[in-house]
Amino acid sequence: MLNVRFLTAEGKLVLAEAETGDVLLRVAQGAGMPLEGTCEGQMACSTCHVIVSPDWFDRLEPASMDEEDMLDLAAGVARTSRLSCQIELTEALDGLEVRIPGVSRDMQIG
Repeated sequence: MLNVRFLTAEGKLVLAEAETGDVLLRVAQGAGMPLEGTCEGQMACSTCHVIVSPDWFDRLEPASMDEEDMLDLAAGVARTSRLSCQIELTEALDGLEVRIPGVSRDMQIG
């Protein structure tokens, strides 16, 4: 099992366990994080936007151009922002820490 650390917008630390190959969005939702994932992982919204801890950001596979385009539309974007639906968990990501932004924007709604 892998460990994932979520820091809520209120500053609360939530620990979750995941299996290798799990997608971060599903793990976050299972841990009660307020990530909608409106498009169900199709990169058509930014409601699963998370901010990856700088210590972990460079360990992730690089974001695709499509993901970068969706992040341009995300609320509260930061240098280490990613879409959680695009992060597949591997052994190298055991202990990954991400912050849940306090705001989100669903581009499907407007």
